[in-house]
Amino acid sequence: MSRVNTVLGPIPTKELGLVAVHEHIGYGMPGSELDTKWWKTPEERYEETVPKLRRFHEYGGGTFVDATGICNGRDVDYYRMLSAKTGVHIVASTGFVGGDTALPFFARASVDYLTEHFIHEITVGIGGTGGRAGVIKVGVSRGGRMTDLDKRIYRAAARAALATGAPVLTHLAIDAENAIAIFTAEGLPLDRVLFGHVDDGVNADRTRDTWIAEQGGRIGFDTFGYETELEDPPFWARPRQERLDHFLRLIRQGHLDRVLASADANCSPLGWPGVKGHTVNYIFEDLIPDLRAAGLDEATITTIFVDNPADFLTLQH
Repeated sequence: MSRVNTVLGPIPTKELGLVAVHEHIGYGMPGSELDTKWWKTPEERYEETVPKLRRFHEYGGGTFVDATGICNGRDVDYYRMLSAKTGVHIVASTGFVGGDTALPFFARASVDYLTEHFIHEITVGIGGTGGRAGVIKVGVSRGGRMTDLDKRIYRAAARAALATGAPVLTHLAIDAENAIAIFTAEGLPLDRVLFGHVDDGVNADRTRDTWIAEQGGRIGFDTFGYETELEDPPFWARPRQERLDHFLRLIRQGHLDRVLASADANCSPLGWPGVKGHTVNYIFEDLIPDLRAAGLDEATITTIFVDNPADFLTLQH
């Protein structure tokens, strides 16, 4: 039986429902817990987070993939409580958003050590929580090119993915040639990799989205809602219609089976203010209505939000 690791234990793939494939309960840089300007009590974070997850569930959302890597504020005991409280399946990540967020202990680690660590978090659990990771996070460090550490992390992720059947999710889809070269050398099929942030307003013009899809990789349009029309848009924002047109273009080029969509929103950001008004529920409140208005039928929308993420998240043995 096909299954997916959630923080409360493996579940049958068919129980995932509609999936938000790249989100965050709370993301922060290493040291954010020491912040004084933006620090929140656990109670404040809870009060911000639970209503968003409950709304997601009420809208028909089934699964929330938390793409927060090691050193960025993962709290699996907290995720387990939130999942039990709201009824939303939560999938946690092992891995790193990028080598530049890895603390020195991990930055000095060998490929073999990183591989074993990722495998342990997928098959045994994260720390002493008993909650297992369901996806491996990797990323390109700031600067736009993979560093030596990034490459070690990517290689370890490929080996852990092959050993466990877990998928790989990338932060940014730039420098994809190096990423694909590593995955190919390690023998990891590219349909086990979701190349994320293809749509962000900083790197979209440098991302070889069609080429990645043609190689067999999956394409993540996962910064929906970060729009230049916002009152205070972040630097990675993009005009709403421009992003939507980009997404529709890939679908109409025949890559429907390769695309996944999400909002990359924070329920309660750690050590930074976040983006006011942007939540995971953009998927229901804005994105799906936009897709319907553009002429996509319900079967296509189901493919994007249910079928494609289910296939991606399923542990492949």
